[in-house]
Amino acid sequence: MTEQAELARPEAGKTIETVNPATGEPGKNYPQTSLDEARAAASAARQAFLEWRRTRFAERSAIIRKAAEILRARKDEFARLMTEEMGKTVTDGRAEVEKCAAHCDWFAEHAEGYLAEQPVDLGQGETFVTFNPIGVVLAVMPWNFPFWQVFRFAAPALMAGNGALLKHASNVPGCALAIEEVLHQAGVPRDLFRTLLLPSREVEALIKDDNVAAVTLTGSVAAGRSVATSAGSVLKKCVLELGGSDAYIVLEDAGVEAAAKVSAAARMVNGGQSCIAGKRFIVVRSILDRFEGAMVEAMRGFEMGDPASDATKLGPMVSAKARDDIHRQVTASVDKGAKLLLGGKIPDRTGAWYPATVLSDVRPGQPAHDEEVFGPVAAIIAAEDEADAIRIANASEFGLGSGVLTSDLDRGRRIAAEELEAGLSFVNDNVRSDPRAPFGGVKHSGYGRECSAFGIREFVNIKTVHVKALQGGGAARTE
Repeated sequence: MTEQAELARPEAGKTIETVNPATGEPGKNYPQTSLDEARAAASAARQAFLEWRRTRFAERSAIIRKAAEILRARKDEFARLMTEEMGKTVTDGRAEVEKCAAHCDWFAEHAEGYLAEQPVDLGQGETFVTFNPIGVVLAVMPWNFPFWQVFRFAAPALMAGNGALLKHASNVPGCALAIEEVLHQAGVPRDLFRTLLLPSREVEALIKDDNVAAVTLTGSVAAGRSVATSAGSVLKKCVLELGGSDAYIVLEDAGVEAAAKVSAAARMVNGGQSCIAGKRFIVVRSILDRFEGAMVEAMRGFEMGDPASDATKLGPMVSAKARDDIHRQVTASVDKGAKLLLGGKIPDRTGAWYPATVLSDVRPGQPAHDEEVFGPVAAIIAAEDEADAIRIANASEFGLGSGVLTSDLDRGRRIAAEELEAGLSFVNDNVRSDPRAPFGGVKHSGYGRECSAFGIREFVNIKTVHVKALQGGGAARTE
């Protein structure tokens, strides 16, 4: 995921002004949070946590379920807000809010079971493992899924008994404040969860604040290195979900048209602005020509349009700068030998628009091969056979999601489970996150997991407790 520091315009270091990506017009202004204000919020969150950690699961569950109800009731409003701030289509926005609500419901229902004491047999006495909350967790979140990324972290963190501070991307301050409002309206104590419109330059100091216990970040590799360095310097836990250049292997026994439809859907998640969007489509040479034709037709169906319209499948990119970065990667790839099969031209219209694009003959040394392209650009890479396709897929600094397209399910299962170097591998389907399954990557795509029992246990103290009666002791003293 690319850096996002310039997506909104700070004025004299005091306010943030949003920009509508579809029109280029300025939006609302929001006051920035100072470092002193952020530190005060961290202190207050720590105090609120000391009370919250002793609440019963049933009490927390009722609050998080209420948050889900509020999200569903205000779904259209929040979808429009995402459209205005980062250009998401309103259809995708509604789906994102519903996913957040379902996530809240899941952890409201399952957190207690995920964190139940687990007995251990040491042969004498009683031994068990507890999962206790660790404190206030700082979340540094990106713009591309401005509600989902936050609730993916917040619902399990709060259900585990932790407090939370949110430092959201600078171009979605309205979304950040709306999330805080939802949680407070649901009953989360005001100081336990706070949104901080804090400049990125102040994040390091907040990570090192004694009232912050841990940090989670979704963002670029560079941002991940920075956060990990800061957290490591004070020995604090961090979870990092970083960029991805997801590879989908298309084998010779795959149905070409069906494989192309899955591939196009994978590539165009959120207009291509997703860490787990399919980006590299590695196709066995015997079906390469047919797949290229089918992929062009499938991608052609994603026409640019008004993101506020229910019919639109592709809205603007998040900013003109982001759009220009994508176009630079495409033109540089073509200059180095890639073939442009579809799109690849900036349209003559106001706003941050870029069309669905397909490149073939993508090879090492081209940006489309070596870098994460964070937009609607599909890179088709030829492979000689299965082994060559696996080699190409793994020859990447990233390891977030991956896919296999084949009619042989046993073959696909083997490759997905044993061969691909990624945190997620899907067969004949596009990669996605779900509260029921762990989510995260390897290599430069980060470490740690979100969702499921694995995710909720990232920010708890996994403690071994052993209880044994004293031998030869007197009667217990009573008063």
